[in-house]
Amino acid sequence: MDEAQFEFIEIHQLRLGMFIELGLGWMSHPFPTGSFKISSEKQLAVIRSLGLKRVRYLPGKSDLLSGFENVDGPQVAAGADPGEQTKPDLSLEPTDELRLRKQRSDLLSAQQRQLIVCERRFVDAIQHYKLAVEQVSALPGAAKQQCFGVVSGFVGDMLEEGELAIRLLSEGMGDKASMHPVNVTILSLLLGRSLGLPQPDMLDLGMGAFLHDIGKTRLPDRVRWPEENFSTAEYKLYQEHVAQGVTLGQHMDLSAGAVQAIAQHHEAMDGSGFPGRLKGDSLSTPSKILSLINQYDNLCNPGRPSAAITPHEALALIFAQLKNRFDSVALNAFIRMMGVYPPGSVVQLADERFALVVSVNSTRPLKPRVIVYEPRIPKHEALILDLELVPDIGIRRSLKPTSLPRDAMDYLSPRQRICYFFENAINSSSDEVGA
Repeated sequence: MDEAQFEFIEIHQLRLGMFIELGLGWMSHPFPTGSFKISSEKQLAVIRSLGLKRVRYLPGKSDLLSGFENVDGPQVAAGADPGEQTKPDLSLEPTDELRLRKQRSDLLSAQQRQLIVCERRFVDAIQHYKLAVEQVSALPGAAKQQCFGVVSGFVGDMLEEGELAIRLLSEGMGDKASMHPVNVTILSLLLGRSLGLPQPDMLDLGMGAFLHDIGKTRLPDRVRWPEENFSTAEYKLYQEHVAQGVTLGQHMDLSAGAVQAIAQHHEAMDGSGFPGRLKGDSLSTPSKILSLINQYDNLCNPGRPSAAITPHEALALIFAQLKNRFDSVALNAFIRMMGVYPPGSVVQLADERFALVVSVNSTRPLKPRVIVYEPRIPKHEALILDLELVPDIGIRRSLKPTSLPRDAMDYLSPRQRICYFFENAINSSSDEVGA
C-alpha cells in the first residue's frame, strides 16, 4: 500500500463510509479481510470491541470528504506528507495478542455451548417421542403427557418476544423414524409462529406434527417409508399409516385439531393427496403447514439417504414443481423464513470461497451465518461468519456437496441428515460475529 494514501484515525472518530485497515492478523478479528469500508453500525460496534486505539483510514477509498472534516479530533497538517507523519506501531503487544486469542477462544466456546444446548434439547425430544411410542398402546394418557410436555415447551419458547434463528445441528442426532417427527415439529412451529398462529393452534399444530407418523409403528418395517419401486399393494399399505395414526391419536385423547392435522398431513391443496383427496378450504391451517414441512423434510431426509437432495434444492423443487399441492400463503412464508439458502446448504460466496450455511435468522434470512472453508484456520477453530456484518460478501450460488474439492468437503462436513433446532437470534448474533 502507498503510505501516502492513508491517515491514522482514533477509534472513536470512525464513521460509516470510511475505508479502513485494521492492521491485525487474520486470527485477531472477525472480518473476512483486514481492509474494508465500514457500512453498518454493527461493524462499528465490532471494530470498537477489538481494543484498538487507532486504525489506518484511506480517504481516497471512502465515501467521506478527504481528511477529517466530518469527524472530531486532530487532523493531518495541511500540505504535509502523510508518509512523513509519525506512524505509531500498530503491531500487537504480547498482552494484546493474548487478549485477542482469548477473545477468539471465548467466541468458539460460546458457539459450542449454544450448539450443545440445541442438540441436547433435540435429543431429549427424541427420547420423549420414543417413550411415547412405547407407551401409546398400554398407557395412552402417559404417552400424551410425554408429547405435550415437549410441544408446550417449544411453543412457550417460540412465543416469547424476540427473533429466532434456525440452527443446523451436527450429524447423528438419531434414526430417521425418531429424527423426522422432531424436525417436522420444529419447522412447523416456526412456520406457525411466522404466520401468527395463536397458542391453541400452535399446540394443535405441534402435537399433530410430533405424532403425525405414529401410525407407522403399526406397519411392517418395509413399508414405513415410500419407495419408487413399491407395488400397488405396498403403496396402499403405506398409506394406511394415516388411519392408524388417527386411531392412536383418538386413543390418546388428543384435541380435535391435533387429530385433524394427523389425518390431513398427506392431503394437498389440489386434491392429489391421500387418503381423502381433500382440497383447499377442506384443510385446516395446521394441516396445510404440516403437509408442506413434511414434504420438505422427506426430500432432505428420505428413507434412503442416497436419494437426499440439498435444502436449497428441496425448496426450489417444491416451488417449481409442487407448489400447486401447497397453500400459497404457507409456502411463501416458509421460503421467507428459511431463506433461499436454508441451513445445511453448501454455497460458494461472492469472493469464491466455499461455505456451509449453519444458521438463519427466521425473520431476516437473506444474510445467513456460514462456516467458511479457510485452510489457514484449523477446522476446530473455524468461527461462524455472520454475513450481516459483511454486506459486500454475499452468496453466489448453491452447490451439491459432491462438487466440493476433497479438502473443502472434509473441512465443512456437509450433513447427510439435516437436523434443525431454534435459538434466540440476538444471543446468537452477539456471539457469532465472524470467521
